[in-house]
Amino acid sequence: MYDSVSITERGTLTLPAHLRKAMGLTGGQQFIITAMPTGELLLRPATTIPMEVYSEERIAEFASEEAAIKTLLGTSHGAV
Repeated sequence: MYDSVSITERGTLTLPAHLRKAMGLTGGQQFIITAMPTGELLLRPATTIPMEVYSEERIAEFASEEAAIKTLLGTSHGAV
């Protein structure tokens, strides 16, 4: 099945409703678009993975807590 779509002056591309419904797509989703060597565009749902970035102070807290745990376990000179 083929559908024709247009790109607005701002670059917005609207997917036909029947394709959005068939693929379970909703507004606000993010996608990755890849230009293929064949000249086609590949559109894939983007996956986000939560990530934490720790400050130097927080990393120092982890090290301190790890040392305290090793001391409690009596393994201050070896691996836990």
